[in-house]
Amino acid sequence: MMTVTQVDASWLRAALLDDDEIALIDTREEGPFGASHILRAVNIPLSLFEIMLRQLVPNTGVRFVLMDDESDRLEKAVALATAAGYSNVHTLPGGSKAWADAGLELFSGLNVPSKVFGEFIEHTYDTPRIEAADLKKLMDEGQDLVVLDSRPMDEYNAMNIPGGIDAPGAELVYRAKEVIPSDDTLVVVNCAGRTRSIIGCQSLVNAGLPNKVVALKDGTMGWYLAGLKLEKGATRTVNAPSDDTIAWAKDAVGRVSQRFGVRSVDKATADGWLADTSRTTFLIDVRSPEEYAAGHLPGAAYAPGGQLVQATDTYVGVLKARIVLVDDVEVRARMTASWLIQMGWEDVYVLEGGLGDGPFETGPYAPPVPEADAAAVDTVTAAELKALDGALVLDLSNSVKYRKGHIAGSKWAIRSTLARDLDRAAVGDTPIVVSSRDDRLSRLAAGDLLALGAKDVRVLTGGHDAWVAAGGALETGLENTVAPLPADDLYFKPYDRDHGVEQAMKAYLDWEVALVEQLERDQTMIFPQFPAG
Repeated sequence: MMTVTQVDASWLRAALLDDDEIALIDTREEGPFGASHILRAVNIPLSLFEIMLRQLVPNTGVRFVLMDDESDRLEKAVALATAAGYSNVHTLPGGSKAWADAGLELFSGLNVPSKVFGEFIEHTYDTPRIEAADLKKLMDEGQDLVVLDSRPMDEYNAMNIPGGIDAPGAELVYRAKEVIPSDDTLVVVNCAGRTRSIIGCQSLVNAGLPNKVVALKDGTMGWYLAGLKLEKGATRTVNAPSDDTIAWAKDAVGRVSQRFGVRSVDKATADGWLADTSRTTFLIDVRSPEEYAAGHLPGAAYAPGGQLVQATDTYVGVLKARIVLVDDVEVRARMTASWLIQMGWEDVYVLEGGLGDGPFETGPYAPPVPEADAAAVDTVTAAELKALDGALVLDLSNSVKYRKGHIAGSKWAIRSTLARDLDRAAVGDTPIVVSSRDDRLSRLAAGDLLALGAKDVRVLTGGHDAWVAAGGALETGLENTVAPLPADDLYFKPYDRDHGVEQAMKAYLDWEVALVEQLERDQTMIFPQFPAG
């Protein structure tokens, strides 16, 4: 039987600072994790554990520390990890409370290492910026300018600066010259808050774009707080780059690579690394989602380059791991690598020759979840559910999506608390239908319910989307729940709130600015210094 080693906060802090790989995984739901956590901890909520585990921690032999504030959840996570083959498992009993009791720093928020990095970059390079009111004045005066939104299309489409064009993260250097009329055009880079505006602006500065480039201070939040109207539903995007733009971008990233020490690795060596069980290697395609789906290298994970910098811990769960980035012409991969190196990731490489001649796989990124595939559960179609009387429909969508629209009569639930919540709901022999936005989650939850003694459990094939496609009735709101309220499955962003939005925006922006001072107290993440450009 495998031994699981208990560790204390002192051991963990030393491990975070040594030279060996470590995965520190906090298994609380996102809400309590976001409220207070260790800086270098990665959140894999117990509800999504099997779904996220192999993507974030692909090497089953890595030094693996699990933590949770509640012992029963921690025991469940240990059981799931060991069943999945992880052989070097440690636990931090008491979780974040044990860390704080040792006098160590706790952080609030999500993707904090990336957020504090953005603040560090602005402080270090004095990244140029513009206030929302000043930008609006220039727009009204007809100033020669272009606004580039550095967020993914779904965020841009939800709300953007009027007239702005979507150019997510790593696409900026790769495509921006396509929409910049002349070297005299003012280029403004924005995001929702601060980090991606800063990194996007500084990317173009580092690349040597001849234009004046500025970050929109506080992004769309700053625009909104200035009393200005945001545009919604826009789909403008920068076209694929011309040969001239690609030539300029290649030259630019060549200089950036030299400045920050970006290294290349050939395909044979990278394949050897991926097969090496003594180290963790991530192979990540950093192109657009459409390009990835059209054809990618077998086994390559997916993360848009800008998001990999903005939310590194969403994609990489092992500190000190090797990271190999790939794209088509090495522009986006090299710019992304330059930022990861500045964040302190030492073993970052770009795949030499890019995608090469293949072979390729197609389709969206879908990490394996063998536990969901193996779950022996009955299914029901949307049409069959319409005719099924008396069933309890459990919707495992996140609380924001449930609030915006769910199957009429369904109850919102959280997978990790089903045992507690169903007992409270006194389900008895009632047939249960499980639905979500992810069939894998539905299958896992259905298996849990059967293990808890439920007699009639079925999964709605295609979940919420199938119900909508079949013309099923929907409701809104978050009143009809099995899980107790207030919901804690998410750490709510200012835009996700149904009240107090302006106050939440101001608090969020103040929080970001204060992160550098907090990092100085923590000292578990140190950014390297590089020569001025």
